[in-house]
Amino acid sequence: MQQYAASIGFRLQQTANLLAKESDQILQEQLGIGMSQLRILNIVQSGSPLLQRQIAKALNQTEASISRQVKLLHRRQLLVTRLNPKDRREHVTSLTPKGLRLIGAALGVLQAFQTPLTSSLSDKQQIEFLDMLDKIEHSII
Repeated sequence: MQQYAASIGFRLQQTANLLAKESDQILQEQLGIGMSQLRILNIVQSGSPLLQRQIAKALNQTEASISRQVKLLHRRQLLVTRLNPKDRREHVTSLTPKGLRLIGAALGVLQAFQTPLTSSLSDKQQIEFLDMLDKIEHSII
């Protein structure tokens, strides 16, 4: 079985890259937002207002990269960034109502794209596939 490990890992990376590229393109075409920006919105949505440093760490990106994306999202009025009153060197970022609506629209667009990709699998196969992905993910974390 170990003979397949490298092949499985390569195929997972290849598939993930293809999905990411297609998802990014579809989101750009339909909503004018990329996957990187959606990931930022999603992280910010998941909790209380965050520092850009925390967003960068959660997404494994540089603070400079996050800062550029946050500025774009701010211009589109999807995020607001304020100075932390306790430390004026820190910027606290939170979602706007428009940003929240865009997340919903983006998830709908992605679901419409991704659902046909697994429609040839039975419900049982989809559950087994998710279980396998969970096992792989948990062995990495």
